[in-house]
Amino acid sequence: MVSRDQRRRQLAREKYERQQQRRSAAERKTRRRNVVIASAVAVALAAGVTAYATTGLAGAGQDADRAAPPSPSKAPDPCGKPAKGTPSTKTWKKEPAMSVDTSASYSAKLATTCGTIELKLDAGKAPHTVNSFAFLAGQGYFDHSKCHRLVDQGLYVLQCGDPKGTGQGTPGYTIPDENLKDPRLKGGVYPAGTVAMANRYDGQSDKTRDSGGSQFFLVYQDSKLPPNYTPFGTVTGGMDVLRKIAKAGSTPDPQTGNTAPNATVVIDRATVRKS
Repeated sequence: MVSRDQRRRQLAREKYERQQQRRSAAERKTRRRNVVIASAVAVALAAGVTAYATTGLAGAGQDADRAAPPSPSKAPDPCGKPAKGTPSTKTWKKEPAMSVDTSASYSAKLATTCGTIELKLDAGKAPHTVNSFAFLAGQGYFDHSKCHRLVDQGLYVLQCGDPKGTGQGTPGYTIPDENLKDPRLKGGVYPAGTVAMANRYDGQSDKTRDSGGSQFFLVYQDSKLPPNYTPFGTVTGGMDVLRKIAKAGSTPDPQTGNTAPNATVVIDRATVRKS
């Protein structure tokens, strides 16, 4: 016959085992979430809390993103209605010819439904990237396009630059990785205010390097991310706009697999100016 003390020890042991099972399940869930975050930010964009990106910030990791928990409730949309117009369908067969002056200063303005975001572009350190960005802006490629991905767990980035709004769009060409040894990327962290290119680098094969296109991401809070994404500018105005977008949260999109911002973030017009 089992004594009272033996029964008490048995119940305690079973309780401990249940706690261990729950702890292990929570750790597995956290690891999965970190992988989701790592592959998100894509872009998209843009990369994880303890794990580094393996599929890049450019529309990969759809199944993982789909598994991310939805926001418990949507906050009111803090943004206005998009300007009239349709997203671009243009593509090009090759990277545009170099036309930027690497000794000059360039700035960009993203007039969005949520407010204006101003950027300083570094043509000296990332000439191919800035040249492509300026070319696409001049072609109206970014106009009327959604910022399709918001990552607000572990990584803190808003990803834009895909007229399709799915994370799969490209301008038809790719550009080389640049400025990956920028001293600002200390300790595997992209600091708040960084503007960087998304790409399809898988973290393993060099064949997936130099795969940037049109998608870029804006870092609104320091984010742990391996130095695989070309930093080509900084946010000089509009961090409050990014924080407003982030505060509204995100929801997984079952069609695209992206964690889409709850805010209606559309770039009405993008311009680049030499100064």
